[in-house]
Amino acid sequence: MDTDETNGWYKIMKKNILLILILTFILTVSTVSLADDTNSQTNTSGSNTNITGGYESTSTTTNNNDGQTNTTTSTTTNATTTNGSDIPPPSANAPSYSSMSQDVCSMGVSGSVTTGVVGISAGKHYVDLNCERIKLAKVLQDFGMKVASVAILCQDARVFSAMEAAGTPCPWQGKIGADAAAMWEQYPEMRPDYEMYLAKADIKDKKDAKIAKEIADAEAEAQAEADRLAEEEAKKAEEEAKKRAELLKKIEEAKKKEEITIHIER
Repeated sequence: MDTDETNGWYKIMKKNILLILILTFILTVSTVSLADDTNSQTNTSGSNTNITGGYESTSTTTNNNDGQTNTTTSTTTNATTTNGSDIPPPSANAPSYSSMSQDVCSMGVSGSVTTGVVGISAGKHYVDLNCERIKLAKVLQDFGMKVASVAILCQDARVFSAMEAAGTPCPWQGKIGADAAAMWEQYPEMRPDYEMYLAKADIKDKKDAKIAKEIADAEAEAQAEADRLAEEEAKKAEEEAKKRAELLKKIEEAKKKEEITIHIER
């Protein structure tokens, strides 16, 4: 190998070694720091909130080239915050109730309540007394027991009041018509519409008292007017009598004067 080729190869190797040394130095003095990356998650009663994350990077590079020093510092910060909305628990479903038959006088009632914490549902069967009363009345009617059929319907305050308003009072222990009405009047506490009866009686008494007062006031006013007219008539009669007496007195005086004149002329 000649001297020129040897010198050229030596120069190339020198440059490569210098480049390797520079890269090694850069990797040595370069620092990369990561910021704390924290994630926190809290679940409370169906809520998913507070998810946070952060990333911070710092990089420093120093170059030394031909006696000149260049320093570069780069800092990157990335922060993320996520707030999730409250999610309520699933809704409580009310239980389903059915009467199971068309001949059963019962009905199902159910309901449910759901809050942000808990859900509650409940249900129950209730007996329809009015439905039972109608069915019993129909059975008694089919057996030919008309009075008993009406009597069981009369256990309802509305039916009792309607029968009384129609002039056909409900039966009373075998009595019907006017006899039954008299017994109900004698023992009103046994009426199924006793509270309504008292309310109506109170209204009737107040109205009757008002009417009686109005009649009494009208009679008193008429009596006062009659007394006033009688007094005026009495005054008029007295004045007429007084005038008549004065006239008679004048006539008597005139007669006396005339008699005296005649007597003197004679």
